[in-house]
Amino acid sequence: MEPGGEAAYEDLMKRVLVAVAVVISACGPVTVEEDGGSGGGAAVTGGGVGATGGGDASAGGGTSIGGGDGSTGGGAASTGGGTASTGGGTASTGGGTANTGGGTASTGGGAGSTGGGAASTGGGAASTGGGTANTGGGTANTGGGTASTGGGTASTGGGAGSTGGGAGSTGGGTGSTGGGAASTGGGAGSTGGGTASTGGGTANTGGGAALEPCITRITYGAAWLRPANHPNDYDDVSGVVTWDGQCAQDASNNSYATLSNGWQPYFTGRSGCVIALDQRGDCPSAAPTSCQTRISYGDTWFRAPNHPNDFDDVNETVTWDGVCRTAGSDGQAVLSNGWTPTFNGAGNCEIALRYRQCGGLYENPVVPTDCPDPGVLKNGNTYYVACTGGGANKYPLRKSTDLVHWTSVGHVLNANEVPAWADRDFWAPELHKVGNKFVLYFSARHNNGIFAIGTATANNPEGPYTAQPTPLLQTGSPGVIDAHFFEAPNGTKYLLWKPDGNAIGQSTPIRIQPLSADGLSLTGSASTLLTNTLGWEGALIEGPWMIYEGGWYYLFYSANGYASNAYAVGVARSQSPTGPFTKKGDPILVTRGAWAGPGHGSIVKGPRGDWVHVYHSWRAGQVGSSGRMILVDRVGFSGGWPNMISAPSRGSQPLP
Repeated sequence: MEPGGEAAYEDLMKRVLVAVAVVISACGPVTVEEDGGSGGGAAVTGGGVGATGGGDASAGGGTSIGGGDGSTGGGAASTGGGTASTGGGTASTGGGTANTGGGTASTGGGAGSTGGGAASTGGGAASTGGGTANTGGGTANTGGGTASTGGGTASTGGGAGSTGGGAGSTGGGTGSTGGGAASTGGGAGSTGGGTASTGGGTANTGGGAALEPCITRITYGAAWLRPANHPNDYDDVSGVVTWDGQCAQDASNNSYATLSNGWQPYFTGRSGCVIALDQRGDCPSAAPTSCQTRISYGDTWFRAPNHPNDFDDVNETVTWDGVCRTAGSDGQAVLSNGWTPTFNGAGNCEIALRYRQCGGLYENPVVPTDCPDPGVLKNGNTYYVACTGGGANKYPLRKSTDLVHWTSVGHVLNANEVPAWADRDFWAPELHKVGNKFVLYFSARHNNGIFAIGTATANNPEGPYTAQPTPLLQTGSPGVIDAHFFEAPNGTKYLLWKPDGNAIGQSTPIRIQPLSADGLSLTGSASTLLTNTLGWEGALIEGPWMIYEGGWYYLFYSANGYASNAYAVGVARSQSPTGPFTKKGDPILVTRGAWAGPGHGSIVKGPRGDWVHVYHSWRAGQVGSSGRMILVDRVGFSGGWPNMISAPSRGSQPLP
């Protein structure tokens, strides 16, 4: 430092200190916030100030001391938190606390769900009551009333959600609206830099709970009179759209529904109103947490004593095959849950069906082209189906995630993958996962003219498959067909099949034999499970498929001539996979309505966890043609036995 520099420097520093003292005196005392929570609330509100002036975030912080209550100020904190990020430094720390408030908003959302739960509980009462009312009994309707009350509670709960959401600003949003506020804060919070990113990070947690705007998908049943140029069988509408389930008739003998948004979709016939309503996104009122059915009855319904309403609400999927049966001089519908509502006058079954949160609608067939003997594999969340047939390439292969919408993925066996012993008549394929491999079991005529059962393996269900060089099972004439793989709960693997005795006038038993761990060779000895003994079975039984449910082994099978209206599906049960089996008696799936000769399918768990039958059928009047299409219908259980009351279904119903 130059001579005299020290004195000059001291003089300069004195002048600076005097200036600082003057500024401090003018601005008042400086307070440093120690409480990050209170500072958080302050920072959020102050963030707005910070965004505008950039500077006095602390002063802004003082503005929102109430923000110290993160759960009270959470919602607003989220919104302001983003702005606080822009305001920078201290404001962004406040943004972090703001998101804690946003977290409380999620808890509030839970409260909204509880309100929804009340609706389900009410709906449950409807279901229980509905059980009493095969003809729509009194308790059923009382239950339905309770369901409505439950629904009211849900709305109240939802309302609380909305209120919470408004207070989301106040309470972080007791409900999805509050979650939305958290998301706003999240988005804005993440724009902040430095310390702001800390708050922004928490904001993103709130943002994760965000939902899209409320949308109602309205799906119309098969009888809908679709307007010209309307591309889909549904409409997506902003907000919540409801329908009371009532179906009115017009002068042309068609029917129509009146929705809460004023729309009036029209349907062919007097009982055509079938509509599914599915909410998604940030809706102000709670939706059911599972599929609910409202069954509405027309004016000619014989109402049970003390039944206050003309509808029943049921907490499950209920369907109707659309057939109005004759009950004396009256009409009677048979619903899939066993109810039999009766109406004044033959042919007067006036029923409308409303489905809520059931995932839309479908109708059969799900594969409208020839695809006999469908064998279905469930692999994770994807289903694969292989069918009899193909040209040089064997067994057309399709995949789906819902058992309804299928996409072709080629063939199971390409021409160069067919084993040398297999000559022709490639029938009844099944795909199964055995250990770490996927195994194809199939029937084909050996080049010696006798049917045999072969196998092929792959690492992926879509192939490529490598065929075993020799058949898994080959006998003398008449040969064997219709292989089915089953793994018991204890891990023992079995092969079931049918000796093709009907081809030479012999009986046709269903046989079973244990398999090796890899499913590629037989062990032990074979035994007989069933033979064709009932009149409806005719000359043969075939197409076995076994499932295990509730301590019982159920063996589904098809019987009678495949190219006839008499072809049908029966079931037997046992407490051991090797029998003895007892037949239920009458078939559970027969020719009815629009479909004829149903059978030879697969029984698998659907996406909702219910048993579903995937089978083939001809359209009525086309038996014997090359048009066995794939149908999908639910399997119910009653009294320890499977049933398929509304199948083959011809109308619209929720996806399985």
